[in-house]
Amino acid sequence: MDLIEPLSLDEAYLDVTENRTGLPTATLVARTIREHIRQELNLTASAGVAPNKFLAKLASDWRKPDGLFVIQPEEVDVFLLSLPVGRLPGVGKVTEEKLAKLGVKTVADLRKLDLPGLEQNFGRCGVRLNELARGVDESEVVPDRPTQSISVEDTFEQDVPLSETEPMIRHLAEKLWSAPRKESRIARTVVLKLKTSQFKILTRGHAPDSPPSSCEELTDIALKLRERMDLGPQQRYRLVGVGLSNFREREETTAQPALFE
Repeated sequence: MDLIEPLSLDEAYLDVTENRTGLPTATLVARTIREHIRQELNLTASAGVAPNKFLAKLASDWRKPDGLFVIQPEEVDVFLLSLPVGRLPGVGKVTEEKLAKLGVKTVADLRKLDLPGLEQNFGRCGVRLNELARGVDESEVVPDRPTQSISVEDTFEQDVPLSETEPMIRHLAEKLWSAPRKESRIARTVVLKLKTSQFKILTRGHAPDSPPSSCEELTDIALKLRERMDLGPQQRYRLVGVGLSNFREREETTAQPALFE
């Protein structure tokens, strides 16, 4: 059985360490999947091919909304070293600012810090930063992982101001609301994600007293979260996403109408 780990409603990891298709390379597997999606669904799809999950996610985002990017093992250093540290998973605004105070703006800068120093400044996260700076990620592709969050996102063809993101937010909220789900757990938190033209990721979340009982309620919450994102009229955004997180068992929730029931 193929090892597939869903990452969102329209994104997943596929482990091709063991060749099950007869195709000679992972790159050809990715091209074939993209072509099947185009032929069967008339949709575009981006794909990233890399030695591990962390790098594959970066590669997948590199040429969205319709591209294929490959990081060969011998190309990892070339790809990573000039990358802003804000592009690394888990490096939010606070961590990025703390790294900047240490003179770290790129992955190349981050590599100059030794592990004891990173641990002293960032605790256990310092170990992870040290690994990511070197392209190391030992996490496996895990199918059937219990849902922690689900989301949908899309990249604009051109960067847009915040005021022009509403139609996409509405579209994604509708897509998220109508998505089929296998399990009975209920999401408690609505999340809005925006990525600036400088690739800075912003997220805001809200957990209402009871889960939204309609697509309209979900959309309304997402649009209100947008009001907490404003970085000024000059800022442009290249990606928007709407998600649900903080899944709970039914008995842990109130008797209000359940999301996705």
